[in-house]
Amino acid sequence: MSDAAQYTREEQAAVRAIVAAGGTPDCPRCSVAMTLRHIGGGSFGLGYARQREWLICPTCHRSALFDIKRGTRN
Repeated sequence: MSDAAQYTREEQAAVRAIVAAGGTPDCPRCSVAMTLRHIGGGSFGLGYARQREWLICPTCHRSALFDIKRGTRN
């Protein structure tokens, strides 16, 4: 198992840049279109509720989670 289980920072940045531009990214490892899931957080009235995007590769099952508002990795 020489292949790392997580994406590198560079791979995550490339994926996020494609999503920010309105595109659908391909997995940096297997070149398969990634699945995008929107994740809402928190209950009503809670100040820490976040909106996130979860990008999942259907082949290798690696994923990346981003905070939509800040555009950062969490």
